[in-house]
Amino acid sequence: MSAPHSSTAALVVTPCTDREEWDATVKRLGGHPLQLWGWGDLKSAHRWRAERVLVREGSGAGARVVGACQLLTRALPAPLGGFVYAPRGPVIAREAEGDGPAADPSPAAVANAVGGYVRRSRRAVAVSIEPDEDAGEFPLSPDWREAKTPVLPARTLILDLRRSEDELMADMSKKHRQYVRKSGREESLEIRPVETLEQLDACLEVYRETSERADFGLHEDSYYHDAFTMLGDDAPVWAAYVDDRPVAFLFMAQSSRTAFELYGGMDETGQRLRANYALKWHVICEMKRRGIVRYDFGGLINDGVTTFKKGWASHENLLAGSWDLPGPGYRIWTEGLPLVKRAVRALRRR
Repeated sequence: MSAPHSSTAALVVTPCTDREEWDATVKRLGGHPLQLWGWGDLKSAHRWRAERVLVREGSGAGARVVGACQLLTRALPAPLGGFVYAPRGPVIAREAEGDGPAADPSPAAVANAVGGYVRRSRRAVAVSIEPDEDAGEFPLSPDWREAKTPVLPARTLILDLRRSEDELMADMSKKHRQYVRKSGREESLEIRPVETLEQLDACLEVYRETSERADFGLHEDSYYHDAFTMLGDDAPVWAAYVDDRPVAFLFMAQSSRTAFELYGGMDETGQRLRANYALKWHVICEMKRRGIVRYDFGGLINDGVTTFKKGWASHENLLAGSWDLPGPGYRIWTEGLPLVKRAVRALRRR
């Protein structure tokens, strides 16, 4: 049986099974790194199923791609079917492609096309999207409802890396500027890329110490190994070393447009040397050198880490938020089924 297709107006949704084509499309459209193929592979290795779909205007060979969406599905007990989630998706074309002028479809049309495809192809309690767009710039049709259980926080901090290093530094708090400069002059600190799983394991020891101190949960080591290998060059890691031992690390995901913080931590030595300041500034500058224009701190949730993040700029960002397209059993889903809470907690650990 052929793969199901769905259309909204002139929009046609079809699966994409070619990794090279998919990643090239996401990057060309300015999509978020959590929409890259490797992120879907990571989730597929850990109890989810990934599918990637392209949204085109029309069905001919030259039909223009105007959107893309990586869909993660988590199986739920019957009769609910599954929960379908698009991390920082769908990706929407930012300007017309091709030889001639063309008006891009509205975000609502692309989202509806993706939602319609899901409804036609499987039983899902909800299709949940979290677009990587500013609040108010991703209008949706009334069929979508604001999600009661968001996965990624809409409130975050995104640096504009088109600004100069001097401008970025000037926008920090006075304390952050001082600590960046002081830790950057610390002769015992060496910052370098993490290039092997053995080096990553040393960083995970730091992460375990951080989680115990800050009281948050971790995945098993194999999860971070998979993230490192499945995303490949799109998941760079840097660490600050003292005597060839990591004292702080920062695990990133990157696309052509956006750098996104996944994981990070430091041990007691790193705390004493404030290694996280020198390390984060190093990574911000490296992402800027790579031509990436947005550095996303990964969310602000009113904890100690958020206090540290807020010192890096004088502003905050608010993204479009989390939106559900309800399906059969949605009321059960929204009224606190324990499985829902476990599924969302698992996603929030990324």
